[in-house]
Amino acid sequence: MLFAQETYQIKGTVQNINTLLPIDGATIISKGLHTITSASGTFLIENVTAGTYSLSISHISYTPKTITVTVGPEMKPLEIFLNEKTTTLQAIEIKGKTKKRSYKESPVVSQLVSKDFMIKNRENSLMQTLSKIPGVSTIKIGSGQSKPAIRGLGFNRVVVVQNGIKHEAQQWGNDHGLEIDQYGIENIQIVKGPASLVYGSDAIAGVVDIQPNKIPSEYSFNGEVNLLAESNNDLVGISAGLQSRKEKWFYGGRLTFRDYADYKVPTDKINYESYIFELHDNNLRNTAGREANASFSIGYTTNRITSETTISNVNAKNGFFANAHGLEVRTSSIDYDNSNRDIDLPYHKVNHFKVTNNTSITVNNHSIHIDLGFQNNIREERSEPSAHGYMPKPSNTKERSFHKNTFSLNIKDAFKLKEQHNIVAGVNMEFQDNTIGGWGFLIPEYQRFSIGAFAFDQFEIHSNLHLLAGIRYDYGQIHSQSYYDWYRSTVNNSDGSTSYVYLQRAQNKTLNFANISTSAGLSYLLKNTTFKFNVGKSFRMPLANELASDGVNYHMYRYEKGNLDLDPEESYQFDIDIDHTTKYFSFGISPFVNFFENFIYLNPTANYYETLQIYEYTQNKVFRAGGELRASTSIINNVELEASAEYVYSKQTSGPKEGFTIPFSPPLSGLVSASYQLKNLFFLKQPLFTADYRITAKQDKIVPPEEATSGYQVLNMSLLTQIELFKTNSPLEIKFKLNNVFDTKYYDHTSFYRLIDVPEAGRNISIALTQNF
Repeated sequence: MLFAQETYQIKGTVQNINTLLPIDGATIISKGLHTITSASGTFLIENVTAGTYSLSISHISYTPKTITVTVGPEMKPLEIFLNEKTTTLQAIEIKGKTKKRSYKESPVVSQLVSKDFMIKNRENSLMQTLSKIPGVSTIKIGSGQSKPAIRGLGFNRVVVVQNGIKHEAQQWGNDHGLEIDQYGIENIQIVKGPASLVYGSDAIAGVVDIQPNKIPSEYSFNGEVNLLAESNNDLVGISAGLQSRKEKWFYGGRLTFRDYADYKVPTDKINYESYIFELHDNNLRNTAGREANASFSIGYTTNRITSETTISNVNAKNGFFANAHGLEVRTSSIDYDNSNRDIDLPYHKVNHFKVTNNTSITVNNHSIHIDLGFQNNIREERSEPSAHGYMPKPSNTKERSFHKNTFSLNIKDAFKLKEQHNIVAGVNMEFQDNTIGGWGFLIPEYQRFSIGAFAFDQFEIHSNLHLLAGIRYDYGQIHSQSYYDWYRSTVNNSDGSTSYVYLQRAQNKTLNFANISTSAGLSYLLKNTTFKFNVGKSFRMPLANELASDGVNYHMYRYEKGNLDLDPEESYQFDIDIDHTTKYFSFGISPFVNFFENFIYLNPTANYYETLQIYEYTQNKVFRAGGELRASTSIINNVELEASAEYVYSKQTSGPKEGFTIPFSPPLSGLVSASYQLKNLFFLKQPLFTADYRITAKQDKIVPPEEATSGYQVLNMSLLTQIELFKTNSPLEIKFKLNNVFDTKYYDHTSFYRLIDVPEAGRNISIALTQNF
């Protein structure tokens, strides 16, 4: 006969004794027992028999601790506090170099973004979440979409990398957002300034590098569920992810769904193209949307090889503000105000499918990294069919469609040459095939091939002085295909006769580009201060829309015309970054000077096409300068104060707009933040109160036909806390956020809708719940 033996749980939290913040990755060991704390500092050991146990708690950054516990039916959750180490970390930096130390030694001006930052500052889109970082802004397209801008430059001048592969969609468009699910991201590195040396063309302004998540611990299984609701656009969303690992095999997956209505603005009327549109209940009509995302990854790891394959799909449907797209509301029979959740015409649908494989192989002194990627991006823009000029009324609603397939291969070898030289050499290859459809033409079908080879050496002059120097060569080819209108237009001949012809909008053309990128920099570590100096030359190949566009862009209500004679953009930049950090105080400054030899710019002309002003792509010289300031202090117990400021000065020094700035130039802006951390408040665990006050100056340095925007001040507040709601080892994490507390009417100069007199969203209350397991 066998009798069951009653078992119990050992659960609790591990926290920093000084800040009361949770400690992620702490190890708890006893005889026959083992576990690791989660991101919230919690742990759980199940199936423990009654008795007395000695628990050893350790973490790489903290002094180890041993406690004795008695396990039984009366046992309460443990609260364990660890002291930070003061000497061991320095030894690790010398022998093994932590990630933080390696970051300081690199002369590249960049910033690391942690999962904790993402959780505390999460907004409606990834780039809105990152916009709190000095020097990073977002070009917003409604409430659910946005695209990155670094130091005033965006579109295809900023590269977004996910799992080592360049994210390739239709990022050239003003109203095209970034198709990436921000949930489940753990680490991001933002590079400010030219980064073509490693990332190739398009990284002329900077890089948003979404790095692969860390490999789960052996024999682990964990996950999280995120719930989100917002008041301004009646958003509801859910995201659930999990990951697990046996000994060598590991896997992960995530599902995300979001549904939102028209968002509200603090005004009841919009003045666009001399028309005044009344807004029903302050709703920006037809800006509702839906998003459904899925991803799955599987990997294998040993001491010598790690390989992970990730499959993801992002699907979204978003409405366009109806009054902006060809002024539809004046003549449409659609009742746009019938429901704020309808997605009526005009709207777009986007589906982005991506497969990536990241493999790392260690062979003797070499670390070889291979990244493979395939992306399929399908974008459809639909609107009510109507006749324009010689074009008769189309028979369907598909105004435009873009279909892009991208194949990518990156190979990189990192190795040491003697002890002081860390050398990295690699090759990047990419092929794009782009097809089009619909009755509205803007850009032709095209294929693009690019290949680049690079090498750089980070030389350790001594332990606190490092020199990085590198060179890269790129070759690219773009082949555009001819396109003729599907309808006849009237053409007046030189002899006075009239012809009815299918006008040719694009021609078969093959263009080749080649360029060299270089970079050199120094980093110097002096006790608590890090100095970085970097100078580099970068380039960007012209895009198909810049070379061969020839059609009406109704989202901007203008006619756009490309230029086949464009040269690649070349940029020269000098960066300085100084960072001083102590236990209670930090200060940093990052000035830069930038010169474009031939900046590509969409210039308005005095000519018109069927009442629409013609904009033509041209090139000119541009001088830019600016930088960021940042400071923080935690001298008051449980209180952290932060302040930052950013400024960019731009001036065209040649061409038809000489003396003017460039489009979407951000104004002087500052952000002051205050955080107050408590240990416990009634039933709330570790509540963190935060207030962000953004002060932005007016922007009257514009380039026609842009209009100046006034300065503004906006206050956002949030509460991040935990509640022991369920019988699990992880408490429920709760985030309350109140954006635009005073419902301020203001215009963000880098917002897409600012161009059509639409202010930013009004007051918004959001609640986010996260349950880890």
